[in-house]
Amino acid sequence: MADQDPHHILPLPAFDRPVKLLIAVAPFYRDIAEMLIAGARAKLDAAGATHDLIEVPGALELPPAIALAHRLSNFDGYVALGCVIRGATSHYETVCNDSSRGLMLLGLQGALIGNGILTVENHEQAFERANPADMDKGGGAAAAALHLIALARRWGGETRGVGFRPSGGFQIAEGADRA
Repeated sequence: MADQDPHHILPLPAFDRPVKLLIAVAPFYRDIAEMLIAGARAKLDAAGATHDLIEVPGALELPPAIALAHRLSNFDGYVALGCVIRGATSHYETVCNDSSRGLMLLGLQGALIGNGILTVENHEQAFERANPADMDKGGGAAAAALHLIALARRWGGETRGVGFRPSGGFQIAEGADRA
């Protein structure tokens, strides 16, 4: 039983029209970032998707960079990659929590994001998780973004914000004061 992998990984979705993603990476730990990127690129290539790559200074800059791209560009989805290794101060919790929360909030607003920000205790854990031949968390983040894009296309292909939008404009009730 120990030889069996207990994790179920969905097959990559197929697309009938081109898919373009933005890979946003925080390369503070360059060796880890390169492995994450390699895993993400391999997964996107396997799905026939194209991508652009940008670098930002750190994990805290990933949500704002993706928010800018989501507002100002034409990407179908996003892959956020980086690594935060616990240090001697509480800065680790701030970076982990705020980068994750920022990506989640963007996702709830319609950005289709695969979160590949590693949050680990040491470099060895990061290496194991980033390595495409091992846990391949970069590839996993790319696959997550691809699955979200497939869902968005299945349900209409258009992303939109959460909330109420009147369909026919606003009407003023009969007899209302129109001063």
